Parts: sequence; structure tokens; C-alpha cells
Amino acid sequence: MKKFDIPIYYRSPVISVVKEARKVTDPRKKDYTPSMLDFGPVKFYIARHFGFCYGVENAIEIAYRSLEENGHKRVFLLSEMIHNPKVNEDLKARGVRFLREHNGKQLISWDELRKDDIVIVPAFGTTIEIQQILKERGIDPYKYDTTCPFVEKVWNRAETLGKKDYTIIVHGKYNHEETIATFSHSKQNSPTLIVRNIEETRVLCDIITGKIIGEEFYRLFAGKYSAGFDVNTDLESVGVVNQTTMLATETQAIADLIMRTMEGKYGKESIREHYADTSDTLCYATYDNQRATEGLLESGADFAIVVGGYNSSNTSHIVELCEETLPVYFISGAQKIISDKEISHFDIHSHSEKSTADWLQKKPDKPAEIILTSGASCPDAILDEVLQKILSFFRDTKSVEEALEPFRVESLN
Repeated sequence: MKKFDIPIYYRSPVISVVKEARKVTDPRKKDYTPSMLDFGPVKFYIARHFGFCYGVENAIEIAYRSLEENGHKRVFLLSEMIHNPKVNEDLKARGVRFLREHNGKQLISWDELRKDDIVIVPAFGTTIEIQQILKERGIDPYKYDTTCPFVEKVWNRAETLGKKDYTIIVHGKYNHEETIATFSHSKQNSPTLIVRNIEETRVLCDIITGKIIGEEFYRLFAGKYSAGFDVNTDLESVGVVNQTTMLATETQAIADLIMRTMEGKYGKESIREHYADTSDTLCYATYDNQRATEGLLESGADFAIVVGGYNSSNTSHIVELCEETLPVYFISGAQKIISDKEISHFDIHSHSEKSTADWLQKKPDKPAEIILTSGASCPDAILDEVLQKILSFFRDTKSVEEALEPFRVESLN
């Protein structure tokens, strides 16, 4: 796989060693059991797969290269490069200006752009409409386009299905940049509809089968379907794609439910005419992160620390998976660990930060066991900072070199 030129300060002297050792001993990622860093009174279980993925590293390399190549020009980002505050703040500190917030709020008017400006397209991609806005101002939207290849794969799949007269159903979050971009590209070739979850899919299936009258579709899915969508004809043949960072299990459940619904209405013998049997469009990194999280949960740890941006979709799904088994603290960085008695963490359900007291339960008779992982847009260096902060609350711990010794041996064998 291609090696990317990533700023050294995003790497780490601890986490990166563990990851590299696992790459050597398990290059095909057949083993999703976690690695264990033993510091004596505290043990950390490190996920087999986490952190910067191919698409994120590609985006970061292009963004920093754009700064090097255009030191004399104004450089803009359409919105956040990736959903990680440290990366975005570093780009801002280097002079990059953000045109919009991740929620679509305009920060700088399009009219302020000049044809010699540089505009970077983030890893989530962008819409056809925004590409046109840039072209009208003489700016090439593809010169520094960091759109993840796996997002483009979804667009290509949707285009192929559209040309075969299938309506596209996108499993995604309506206000997420990636889903907005996918919807924009998909609707160029086919009627397109977004469903958020399995509950909305059940409603859609009731419309398909006639349990809910067709006219209710326009109210129930307002703002979630393409212009001119005809509920009477556009749900006769469908195919499913997804936002690449959704839960794999939910995307599969949605696809299965829609297929069964179409079989029930049209018969198994006619299913190929009414349902496109698409393979999952979830990106490999999201899939591996979710599988690795499942492996983590078999460790028997006391609790989990998940690190990443609070608006990161793939990170929030890791939190969801962990919540099914044990307490989880979702933090953006080490600064959220106030002390061994208090931690400030994000609640994905209330979408707000809250404080928890006595979160670090030290045991006199056995070591504390902690899961430590992150989403695909979190630098390893941030996990190092979190690990070091937690280590500072324990006495008589092994040194980092001692804890890493098994991994250095593994990587040499």
C-alpha cells in the first residue's frame, strides 16, 4: 500500500510501534484480537486497527503539499479537512481559511474567491453544485481534491445503478458532508433517497408494500429525496449504497430488509429486476475498525477510552459498539482528562459534553485494564498523550521501553 508523507508530529513513539509490529505479524489482518501494553498497575488494550486510514492520510498529504506549493497564494478549505480538531486547527494556524463549517454554515462568501486562489476539497468530497460555483470563479475543483477513493467508489456504484434504471437508496446521515456529496452526485443519474437508520427503512418498506399510502412518503421523507421523485414509479427498482462510515451491521440489515420487501411484493423469481444486489460500500478502514472494536470488547477490560472528533461519524459508531458492553469515555484529547477523579467526555446521545467523577477505578489487588482506541481521523500522537496522561496517575509503572519490548521483538522476528 502507498506510503504517505504525513507530518512527523502526527506519529507517535508508543502507539505507532504497536501498530507497526501488528502489521508485520498479521499483514492480512486476519487476527482482530487487541494488543496489550502492560505497564504493571495498568494495562492498555490497543485495537488491531484504528487511527489514520488511507483516505485520511491521502487528504493530509495533499493539504500540506498545497501549502508548500502555494506559499504566495491564499489557500482555502471547503470545510473541515477531516473530523479531527487538532488537524483542522493546525491547518488554520498555517494560514488555511475555512469557507464553511462542517454543518454547511457559510463562513466566507463565495464572492470573495479569486481565480488565483487555492481551494482544497476535503476527504468527504463535495457536491456538484459547489464544484460548479468554483468553476464559475475560475478555480479548478480537482487540483487539490482530497476526496477519499472509497467515497468515490460509492459515487461510481450509484452511477452504475442509475444507468440501469435503479433508484438509489443511501444509508447515511442527512447533514453529514459525505452523504450530502453522495446525494448530489447520485441524483444526477437516478432518483435518490436517503434513509438514516433501520427504523426509517421500515417506514419506507411499509410505503413500498402499501401499508402506508404513497402520498405520505413526501411528508415522512421531506428534504431527503431528489427533485421530481415519483413514489408510484421510483420505488419499483432500487439499490442500496451507504455513507462509508456507517455501522456495517446496520447497512446490511437495511439492505436485507429492502430485499425481503421487494421479494414479498414482486416474487423471488423477479427480484433481480427490482433489487440490485450490491456488495457493501463501507470502506475497508471503517469495516476493520468495527471488527477490531468487537475484538477489543472480548478483552474483559474495565472501561474504554475512545479518542476522536465529536462530529466524526466513524468514531461515534465505535463508541456505540463499546457502549453495548462496558462504560465508555469519548474524548477529543488528553486535555479532557482533568484528573484521576474527573473526566470531561462527549455523550453521543445528548450531543453534549458531561463530566464524570471517580472514572478511574484503581484496584488494590489487580491492575486497571483500559481499552484505548480511536476513529479513522485521529492522529496516533493524540492517543500517546492520552496514554501518558493516564499513566501519570499510577505509581511504580513500567517504563515505556519495557512495555514496548515485546512489540520490538515481534517486529524483528
